[in-house]
Amino acid sequence: MTAQRVLVTAGTGTVGQHVVRELRDDDVEVRVGTRRPQSVRAGDSDEHAVEFDFVRPETWGAALDGVGAVFLVRPPGVEERQVTAFVDAASRVRVDHVVYLSTLGADKNVLIPHHRIESHIQQSAVRSTFLRASFFTQNLHEVHGQDVVEHDEIFVPAGSGETSFVDARDVAAVAAAVLTDDRHDKQAYDLTGPEALRYDEVAAVFTDVLDRRITYADPSIPAFVRRMLSRDRPLSYVLLMVGIYSTARFGFAGRVTDDVGRLLGRPPRTVRDYVEDYRDRFEPARTPAAAHSRER
Repeated sequence: MTAQRVLVTAGTGTVGQHVVRELRDDDVEVRVGTRRPQSVRAGDSDEHAVEFDFVRPETWGAALDGVGAVFLVRPPGVEERQVTAFVDAASRVRVDHVVYLSTLGADKNVLIPHHRIESHIQQSAVRSTFLRASFFTQNLHEVHGQDVVEHDEIFVPAGSGETSFVDARDVAAVAAAVLTDDRHDKQAYDLTGPEALRYDEVAAVFTDVLDRRITYADPSIPAFVRRMLSRDRPLSYVLLMVGIYSTARFGFAGRVTDDVGRLLGRPPRTVRDYVEDYRDRFEPARTPAAAHSRER
């Protein structure tokens, strides 16, 4: 049975915000799970926002009330045991379907939390679907936009490895399709973009679209760590990023699949599509002096 009420955890996050937009229609009631429901824009989806926090089980009951399906995201910093405890709670209140946002290769990599969370979900009473996504193109502005704006460079320690970037909006569209269709039970989908690119090739796309030269710095891991820590990023988060980029550096992030195209009936967005759509995020702010100089 197709769920009529869906809880989207991390409902204002990189993927969750787009899942909410995809699901919001006459047939599906969307519940936006967020630690700060008051921050959801008035007139947008505030009537569906609900307080939800993995580390505060007292928020789970109201968030799950009457819910038929859950889009499950493990935010950075949330422990594996907190996610699995929530899965158990969802099972107890008879949530029918959990769609879990996992990561590419999680089925084979026993060292990462996603692998163990997938296993736990499989052993629970809920129906499940896993979306194993590649690296989000949106990370290029959400995490690394400052380097493009201030230094005209992409500053990640990925060496010459390729990455099959996937657009978070495409992942969200797949999630919405899976959440509202009974045919995806016990399925796992590997979600990538249409091609794998080296970061110097990504920089070339930025250069072409932004009409200014953007380079790929190819920093060492220590240099990357120093810069991230200088911006007050938590060490645990920086080390997580190092691990992610190491998969590209060693040639494990370039696999391309056709799952997005098959599930959506259209080609996935390219890196060029992404940069064109988000180009304003990479434009340097115009100071009054610069604007005056340009106008003269």
